[in-house]
Amino acid sequence: MSAPAAALPPFRTEDVDVRDPYPLYRRYREADPVHGSGRAWTLFRHADVAHVLTSRAYGRGTPTARLPEDCPHLRRTTANWMVFMDPPRHTRVRSLVARSFTPRMVEGLRPRIRRLAAGLVAALAEEETADLVAGFCAPFPILVISELLGMPAEDRPWFRERAVGLQQATSSRVARSPGAFAAAEAAARDLDAYFRAELDRRRSSKETPADADPATTDLIAEMLRAEEDEPLGDDTLVGTCIHLLTAGHETTTNLVGKGLLALLANPGQLALLRARPELAPGAVEELVRYDSPVQMISRWAREDDEVGGRKIPGGSHVTLVLGSANRDPAYVTAPDRLDIRRDARRHAGFGMGAHYCLGAPLARVEAEEAFTELLRSLPWLTVAEGPDAVRYADDLVFHGPERLLVRPGG
Repeated sequence: MSAPAAALPPFRTEDVDVRDPYPLYRRYREADPVHGSGRAWTLFRHADVAHVLTSRAYGRGTPTARLPEDCPHLRRTTANWMVFMDPPRHTRVRSLVARSFTPRMVEGLRPRIRRLAAGLVAALAEEETADLVAGFCAPFPILVISELLGMPAEDRPWFRERAVGLQQATSSRVARSPGAFAAAEAAARDLDAYFRAELDRRRSSKETPADADPATTDLIAEMLRAEEDEPLGDDTLVGTCIHLLTAGHETTTNLVGKGLLALLANPGQLALLRARPELAPGAVEELVRYDSPVQMISRWAREDDEVGGRKIPGGSHVTLVLGSANRDPAYVTAPDRLDIRRDARRHAGFGMGAHYCLGAPLARVEAEEAFTELLRSLPWLTVAEGPDAVRYADDLVFHGPERLLVRPGG
């Protein structure tokens, strides 16, 4: 096996400039792209990341091993998330949700998504200075997912609080907050009780999708109908609802926030998209590639493998730096340039292979409608002045600004 061309110090997320991690990624991608030793590896090139994501030699594994025993609801909830399942269970659960969460349903949601975006933007337009994250990026996906799940409008602030609480269980946040697991356990307990009660209510009232009309039906109703043919159990159904709520919340928040920052930093691309809103679908793909909302994910090697001429022993933990893969010049020309007209569809921002993001079609529609409405209704939108106008969350996995002050009127 070949050794790296120029060994670098161990890659640590705490050494990365969270506002712009790409120079450090480039350094590792060029000098030590299959970085690590023993049973801990980090991959930076697009081809290597794609190999791991599409190979049966790697699995997702379960997070419960790192969760405290006194967090039973959190352990049960995450054990029933598709993202942590491997075949054959992953195949069964994904098939059920895919039969319910169809492209037709997502497109049927588009008018409702557009109205939600318009309502939030109209409120922003009244402000001299507004926090785009608090006023739009964060509430928007919660509103959309609540529509998708058929949840009442009055429950949506409650959902938002629990989604934020559950996200405290990510490894980077646990390291910063001694109360993170307790907050996540409380959120998991509340959401578990809510969705179990909702399933019971739906079954007792025998609610069914209204003629499967995508403009009126919701995903819980569709999953209950699909489950009649292949029961999966309430633990799985509840876990799936919670997973959709939380996974679709933070990622879309970051996609819209970072996407708008990228457009404002590239006025030529911003003007092009504003003049030609029909370019929005391709622009969303390019914005995901250019600055991925999820910067890295991990896999476990089920068996010995070779990547980039180096041996990855079975049992190794492999971190895949999606943000680096999407800026790999071997994958795309001029990777550090934003070009909303380029074909960026092979990016790794939504994953690849069996765990390709099931919610990607919804994320695309949300982002298309968000950017279209923001650029149409706020033609003079700018980032506010001052060093604290943009503040990134201290998280390199779910990556994006936690505050983004803007002047809607320019």
